[in-house]
Amino acid sequence: MKKLIPLLVLGLSLTLGAAHADENKAPTVQQNKMSLCNKEAGDRKGEERKAFMKSCLSGKPAASAKQTAQQEKMKTCNAQAKDKKGEERKKFMSECLKAK
Repeated sequence: MKKLIPLLVLGLSLTLGAAHADENKAPTVQQNKMSLCNKEAGDRKGEERKAFMKSCLSGKPAASAKQTAQQEKMKTCNAQAKDKKGEERKKFMSECLKAK
């Protein structure tokens, strides 16, 4: 029993030391990338920001962020209009794509 207590104390101190060492790690490559993309996103909001962050984090060039936002809007509107047909669908898609 007398040997058990010092071993438990030693084990506990090593465990806490290892946990403390993990807190001081440098950010990973992905964390750095996230930070940079977040700064570049600036004041973008909603779907446009989401599309920009996706392309930035995947490493794709972000030259056409507006086009990507428009493509995302098209996907969203298309999904909402899946049960509509003919003129009703055309009218809905037109209004949906014009909305901000």
